[in-house]
Amino acid sequence: MGTSWSARIVDAPPECEAAIQSVFARVIAQMSNWEAHSDISRFNRLSLGEWMTLPAEMMAVLRAGLAMARLSDGAFDPAVGNWVSRWGFGPGMGTAGPSSPPWQTIEVEGPRARRLADVALDFSGIAKGYAVDAAATALDAQGAKHYLLEIGGELTGRGVKPDMQPWWTDTESPPDLAVPTLRIALCGLSVATSGDYRRFRIEDGRRLSHSIDPATGAPIANDVAAVTVLHESAMLADAWATAITVLGSDRGMTLAARHGIAARLILRTASRTREYMTPALAAMLD
Repeated sequence: MGTSWSARIVDAPPECEAAIQSVFARVIAQMSNWEAHSDISRFNRLSLGEWMTLPAEMMAVLRAGLAMARLSDGAFDPAVGNWVSRWGFGPGMGTAGPSSPPWQTIEVEGPRARRLADVALDFSGIAKGYAVDAAATALDAQGAKHYLLEIGGELTGRGVKPDMQPWWTDTESPPDLAVPTLRIALCGLSVATSGDYRRFRIEDGRRLSHSIDPATGAPIANDVAAVTVLHESAMLADAWATAITVLGSDRGMTLAARHGIAARLILRTASRTREYMTPALAAMLD
């Protein structure tokens, strides 16, 4: 997935590392756009209208992505792969994309799916979170009770540390902005952060983020520097962070508040940094 991972496990069962690595291998084999023979790459090469039976895990992520697309009115879109590549953040050259929202051109029926237009699935806004959840499930099956698992800055925590303290974690913030540290206890919770400082480039003095706005087919232009979301599911925290980032401070945080999502948004402006927090997150910090 182009990043690192770590796990801190109390009284770790002997096969924990192998179980985690097995999960990652499956996720990459199914959902990596950078692997030519992955299931997602093969799906994106199918002729329009051709059905493909998907592995159960990939189908679960696709269904979750489509559900988030409906909930966010397309701000989160699992089929923006062509636009991601077109702007230089994907493995290919990309195309202009369809006139309709990309996610609406993906049809799902039972265990199979198909494309109805020239779109490409891209799970970069949800698959890493899914991998965290799946690895946690694998650790649970091995008998691990207390652990902190992290993939590229997305974390989940179970139980407590040996000193009976929770897994205290400082959430990630943009390195170039002075913002208050947000420290949270991950006990049965996951956290994901989406930010414009992770993958970006400067072009003509403008910061181009890897986060694509499906409404324009271009990198977001709303000055959102970072969004952090806490959720029981790392996959959904990942997807929500992406959706809020695309929607921006007003619409994104309003949608999150309406659905009881614990989220923080950091906005970079010309004069100062602004921080927004949903009521659900504020209540957790009281």
